[in-house]
Amino acid sequence: MLYHRIASIDDPYFAELHKLLQTIFPPEEVLAYELWREPLEDAGIHVYVAVEDGKVVGSTEYRYYPELRVAMTDFTIIGQAGKGIGRFLLRAREKDLARLAEQSGTESIGMFAEIYNPYETEEQHAFGGVTPMNPFVRREVLSHIGYNRLDFPYVHPSWDHEGQAVTGLQLSFLPADENMAFLPASLIVTFLEGYYEALPNKPQAWLDMINQLRQQEQVALLPL
Repeated sequence: MLYHRIASIDDPYFAELHKLLQTIFPPEEVLAYELWREPLEDAGIHVYVAVEDGKVVGSTEYRYYPELRVAMTDFTIIGQAGKGIGRFLLRAREKDLARLAEQSGTESIGMFAEIYNPYETEEQHAFGGVTPMNPFVRREVLSHIGYNRLDFPYVHPSWDHEGQAVTGLQLSFLPADENMAFLPASLIVTFLEGYYEALPNKPQAWLDMINQLRQQEQVALLPL
């Protein structure tokens, strides 16, 4: 299996990746095809695909913020069950993030991720009918890996630029130190403001969430 970085929408594998994104995720979670051009040219955004026999079978996107000493996993897609795609992407991403931290002269304290909470909503997206992408399965896998949810009600701006508040996810964190019980609220605010800087239309619910976090000193890490 090949771990291939996509740095342009002109990459021959990008069309396959975008189709996979549309198959797996709800529409409000997927950036339009042409709008990917600028993000992919950003050296700080790492989009990789798993390629097997010339076909895109999985993908992951992530970034590392040396000034905050944290990473963010934007998404992980497993296109087919029973091929070890998830483990392949996990290990390849771990190695690359370690490289990025070393290059920046920093040591990561952990990694953020937005994790679907299927227990909060009756409406269930099919996620392409791929069993490993089922939100119940993914949640348990991420819990086993070591992710914890951050203890505050979470919303985020929709990636379709419509400015809607997207619910049904929890901001979570994988600490490098498994004994870590809290994160500074200021770290979370700085991260979220930078992460969603590219989206000009912020819903009021998101602004209210940020203002509430500003009034806190720390946020607890709780089991998924």
